[in-house]
Amino acid sequence: QVNLVESGGGSVQAGGSLTLSCAVSGDTYGSVALAWFRQPSEKEREGIAAIDSDGRTAYADSVKGRFTISQDNAKNTLYLQMNSLKPEDTAIYYCAADLAIGMTADQALGADPYYGMDYWGKGTLVTISS
Repeated sequence: QVNLVESGGGSVQAGGSLTLSCAVSGDTYGSVALAWFRQPSEKEREGIAAIDSDGRTAYADSVKGRFTISQDNAKNTLYLQMNSLKPEDTAIYYCAADLAIGMTADQALGADPYYGMDYWGKGTLVTISS
């Protein structure tokens, strides 16, 4: 069982920055792909950033160059640094984990946004005002 708890959401103005954190606990068995998904109001959830057990990363085109995913293994924490925020970045942001051996960042990014990962956090709301 893996538990994921997001934090760091809030309200910022367009052009600002925000860092999300996801505390990861439980039995990951040393092999886990982690990802951030987001779901704007009345829209579908989408994968935006992922990192695999080899440290490779993948990003959706909508956030590439503005968002950075990283992890601190010593703290068992996943991060999402978000810069140059836009109103269209407003969404609930979810942390997700998958224990499939060899799952790549690209695969995690492209996973079904509702059922494609083994574990999901409850989400944190990010609101960007213009």
